Amino acid sequence: MKKSPYLKTLFLIIFLGVTIVGSIKIYFNVNDIPIYDIRLAYNFMFNKNKISQYENLSELLGFNKDDKLLILHADDLGLSESVNLASFDALSNGYVNSASVMIPAPKTIEVANYFKDNPNADLGLHLTFTAEWKNYKWSGISPNDSIPSLINNKGDFFEKKKTFTIRANPLDVKKELQAQIDYAKSIGINPTHLDSHEGALFYSPEFFKIYIEVGNKNKLPVFVPQVLAPHFNSDFLKPNNLVVVNKMYMADKNVSFEDWSTYYIDILNNLNPGLNEIIVHLGYDDNEMQEITSQRIAFGSKWRNLDYAVVSSPEFKKVLTDNNIKLVTWKQIKNLLYPTN
Repeated sequence: MKKSPYLKTLFLIIFLGVTIVGSIKIYFNVNDIPIYDIRLAYNFMFNKNKISQYENLSELLGFNKDDKLLILHADDLGLSESVNLASFDALSNGYVNSASVMIPAPKTIEVANYFKDNPNADLGLHLTFTAEWKNYKWSGISPNDSIPSLINNKGDFFEKKKTFTIRANPLDVKKELQAQIDYAKSIGINPTHLDSHEGALFYSPEFFKIYIEVGNKNKLPVFVPQVLAPHFNSDFLKPNNLVVVNKMYMADKNVSFEDWSTYYIDILNNLNPGLNEIIVHLGYDDNEMQEITSQRIAFGSKWRNLDYAVVSSPEFKKVLTDNNIKLVTWKQIKNLLYPTN
């Protein structure tokens, strides 16, 4: 019996559909991008639209239109004593000019004490919903029984952002997000901005919207790089008071330790006008960090020590100057967006 050409066409369409969907799933899995919303996945793969920058941002911050603006930002304060000491040193010496703290992490009080002595530090909140290290864990600021969808059977945050994205209830996310902001303020930290640990709030349209809305409610700028443009559409318009980071840079596992300095120097030498952010993860290659990160190379003890060595080097500072790069902070952006706050 001869097959109908229509049937052949249908089989071909189904085959192509399955292949495309499978390829997208493999792409997101390989790149550790846990996006499960079909619309968002499509937009991330095929949407080339860009979101507009806050009008006259450079001029409003006191610079020229075509200046190269850069935030040098340290993540993960509060994670450990090693991270704190390296980050405090970098902030105090101007090696970085911005940082954010993991409020649920074990060494947050040390950060609050530093901030009390350095109230002008540009310190944001690294909103935390995962506990990624094998034998070093934490849960939320909210009581566990009030955020059950965020907690595993051992009473900790989930280790993988994939698990968090699949299991978390938006109401629990919103409750814990606000709890982290409130707790930070209660221990004396006056945050300048919000960002997301491991980008965990960036993979779900619902979580991302909560992140934006809670930031605005608390009159705090939120870190949104241009790469997250696919979140915005006719159903969720970009807020007028959102400052977008035109280009965000962060070392990944494709950068070899031997090329670490070259990676960062090349960024500075090729920086474009507009608002840019380099995110580093500082720490010392000591016993504490080696024990915490012993199961992983990425963002591990040596990784963090190399980040510190680069940003504190005379070469890095010279290249910043040679390229006429202007350093800006989230505090300046906060004062622009929320001048009465």
